[in-house]
Amino acid sequence: MKITVIDFETANRSRVSACSVGIAVIEVGEITTRVERLIRPPKGFGWFLDEFIGIHGITHEAVRDAPGFDTVFQELRPHFENALLAAHNAPFDMSVLRALCSHYGIAISGDYFCTLALARQRWPQLPSHDLKTVAKHLGVPFSHHKAGDDAFAAAQIIRAVQTSDGASFDEGVRPNVRRMSV
Repeated sequence: MKITVIDFETANRSRVSACSVGIAVIEVGEITTRVERLIRPPKGFGWFLDEFIGIHGITHEAVRDAPGFDTVFQELRPHFENALLAAHNAPFDMSVLRALCSHYGIAISGDYFCTLALARQRWPQLPSHDLKTVAKHLGVPFSHHKAGDDAFAAAQIIRAVQTSDGASFDEGVRPNVRRMSV
């Protein structure tokens, strides 16, 4: 089973303001693909709030010549086909994906699960289950709020669960899966 982990960074509170996307693809228990792309938010959604720049460091100037999500998605589309999607705090990332696909008229549907919920189930003793804390617990170094690194760290959570259970998700290890469709 292919699992595609996704992470978005946004310029502001609008879900359509994605300015970066990262994915990490797990196939046969290994991370086979890792991609990070800057995205130019569509006209009317691309104002960058200082507090968001302070989190991820991406500015309007950085994405000025970047492609829009519609172009980036065409490159990434094969990684979404026949894949179970995942994200750390999936309600946020899936809402960004839905908003972008709706804005650009891109049809997408599939199942997804949340690695935050998975980490809470697997390691209840941790003081927090944010990505930074869980990655530290697993010994995964990464630059937090860099979309590619965040997707990679979330993929490492999945791999840690698969390794500890000795099975892949299609062999019986099933997180709480939800359905998404645009």
